[in-house]
Amino acid sequence: MGNKTPITVAHGDGIGPEIMDATLKIIQAAGAQIEIEQIEVGEKVYLRGISAGIEPSAWESLRRTKVFLKAPITTPQGGGYKSLNVTTRTTFGLYANIRPCVSYYPFVDTKHPKMNVVIVRENEEDTYTGIEYRQTQDMMECLKLISRPGSEKIVRYAFEYARSNNRKKVTCFVKDNIMKQTDGLFHTVFDEIAKEYPDIENESWIVDIGSAKLADTPEAFDVIVMPNLYGDILSDVAAQIAGSVGLAGSANIGEQCAMFEAIHGSAPRRAGQNVANPSGLLLAAVMLLVHINQPDVATKVHNAWLRTMEDGVHTYDIFAEGVSKQKVGTREFADAVIARLGQEPQTLSPVHYSSAPQQVTEKTVRPQRPKANKELVGVDVFLDWTAGTADQLGELLSTLNHDGLELTLISNRGARVWPNGQPETFTTDHWRSRFLSQTPITHAQITALLQKVSEQGLDFIKTENLYNFDGKAGYSSVSGA
Repeated sequence: MGNKTPITVAHGDGIGPEIMDATLKIIQAAGAQIEIEQIEVGEKVYLRGISAGIEPSAWESLRRTKVFLKAPITTPQGGGYKSLNVTTRTTFGLYANIRPCVSYYPFVDTKHPKMNVVIVRENEEDTYTGIEYRQTQDMMECLKLISRPGSEKIVRYAFEYARSNNRKKVTCFVKDNIMKQTDGLFHTVFDEIAKEYPDIENESWIVDIGSAKLADTPEAFDVIVMPNLYGDILSDVAAQIAGSVGLAGSANIGEQCAMFEAIHGSAPRRAGQNVANPSGLLLAAVMLLVHINQPDVATKVHNAWLRTMEDGVHTYDIFAEGVSKQKVGTREFADAVIARLGQEPQTLSPVHYSSAPQQVTEKTVRPQRPKANKELVGVDVFLDWTAGTADQLGELLSTLNHDGLELTLISNRGARVWPNGQPETFTTDHWRSRFLSQTPITHAQITALLQKVSEQGLDFIKTENLYNFDGKAGYSSVSGA
């Protein structure tokens, strides 16, 4: 093999240093051609007053190597500390979170012996942009942002992952029967890109029934691609029902950098006792080896680990009388895996890695469609108002109709309350009033409307401009309308 590939390594907190030592020992014994650059992250860095949990100089290592193997860290109690994972994801654009969820029955107990699902989660958008506001005494808001390029990157990566790992099917989970604009876009992009991969089966599920099916019959799925929130929740569900939360690794893939880690925490109560299971971090390192184009080493390590599991050499967390044969510590487990390098499992299915998925870049994301014709046709004005009923508010706002902009409806928590609202509808202090025009308008017309709203003593807290794109409404309709 040629020159060694530099990788950035953080030993982390709690059990992190022990499981990282075990992981590195195994992959180097298997012939991994790596050159380690060590950085410090986590609790000690936070407590030095660095809110991101990573020294500024450590970013330079990540920019050089573009590969990060990270042990679990401890975030100190109290406010003011930023998530290191979120910081790393956003800094380097790690748009894809990959979580294999595999059952190792009968060696690890599970109700789903044949489960082998990979969750591909969009990692940058959705409600996880963290754009939130308190708008009234009673109402909070969180913005859900789904973009076409973001959706194209994650969906294409899911199909490339399936192709390079000999997976047969990619499934999309969305809730576009309710969120027709955001989840609707994700679903549309999925259908478009699926056509480019005729060798791979594709299907879409509404996320609620899809989740039920995943929990009940996970063997019906292969690769599942989802927006951020659903992917975050269901990757944990999938890992739990596989029986292997402590054994699961994950990858965060970006155009410039990739991060690999176990999904469990730093378990400070178990630190320094030589009892922790290094399997989650080891399987993350296997994903790293594939990523840096050392699939032969990844194959050797993974099969030796499977053989160790089969032989009943288990750490305390998965040790079970009648199934396990030997309870071992962290170091001894690593030695057992090393002793089996070159062997394959007999009961569990052996693995064979080839190339990494083709990287999805700005150049490989399909070019945007021709620019849509965008027309401003109205505005939703959100009000903080407690002075009366919906009908009274409608009567007041109707007097503000001007210059083609007319009040067409008022909603409260998404439900229409004017005109012709129902007396049973529960309302809060947060009202949306929709003003529409029959013809395109200008920003100046909206500004004039807001001036009139203000002159009536009304507290407008937010506006959303309403646009048509190629003659189609680019905004949602209202429940009850």
